[in-house]
Amino acid sequence: MIISRNLRFSHVVVYTWKPMLYFAVLSCIAYAMHTSYAIPRLTIPFNAVATLSTALGIYLGFKNNNAYDRWWEARKIWGALVNQSRAWARQVLTLALTEDAGVSAELRAWQKRVIYRHIAFVHALRVALRRIHDYNDDGQFEPVQVDNTLDDIRDFLSPEELEQVHHKRNLPNYLNKLQGDDLKYAYQRGWLSDFRYVRMDETLVAFNDHQGMAERIKNTPFPRPYSFYSRVFVLLHGTLVPFAFIEDLGLINIPLSLAINFMFFALDQVGEKIEDPFENRMFDTPLTSISVTIEENLKEMLGEQELPSRPKTIQGVVM
Repeated sequence: MIISRNLRFSHVVVYTWKPMLYFAVLSCIAYAMHTSYAIPRLTIPFNAVATLSTALGIYLGFKNNNAYDRWWEARKIWGALVNQSRAWARQVLTLALTEDAGVSAELRAWQKRVIYRHIAFVHALRVALRRIHDYNDDGQFEPVQVDNTLDDIRDFLSPEELEQVHHKRNLPNYLNKLQGDDLKYAYQRGWLSDFRYVRMDETLVAFNDHQGMAERIKNTPFPRPYSFYSRVFVLLHGTLVPFAFIEDLGLINIPLSLAINFMFFALDQVGEKIEDPFENRMFDTPLTSISVTIEENLKEMLGEQELPSRPKTIQGVVM
């Protein structure tokens, strides 16, 4: 996610240089056609382009509003996950109780195991949402992970649990299932009353809800006709603009056409880059930063001193 107030010029150039080069060449061609007697002049009525500009502006505004809704919903989901994670750690530490001094060490080990497993759940969900899907050599559609999930959760699970989760297709869901098993174990040991057991199970259900809502955004792409036709309309509009002002402006038409086309192209790019917020790009929801924040908070609640380092901001971007 870009957090600096001003965008870096290099970031803008990376995403705009190709279409802007096309528009610049087209503007030069329009000027050459206007000044050369050997080439027939081509002009387009200003009112026609102005009408198209108005319609395109409305279309891009509608598209960007809906794309922003997806981005903001993703951020709200992970913000709620932060809050619920803190509540889960507090419940584990304060609601699971025993008066038997002989099992207090076992209870503390259980509390740490459950909290650490939730940290693994958060990191596993982050990796799963950033998973890229592609066709394999057999023509089958399969996920290809951005990074190795087991490497990210290895420090938070026992060797036995790592072996269990190694081949699970939905790793976050399975980790939440293990949490339910451990919750049942604590209830059977008498560490949780009926009410406390139900209350903590509701928190696990909330984690399932957060995962499901995030997966809905990930697995349901922004309606592709919006993205496709916005690119077509911006290209068509940009192609016509240089020929609408050439009669009145002459050479000034080149920078003016570039300015107009850059504005419409930038609007189109804003919507396109935020419509899928889990692709691990500079515009997306900062899942790594949020996951590390959850890990830091929960370890601190356990009283640990060695806390993870938060991701550094690089060129105004935090991942």
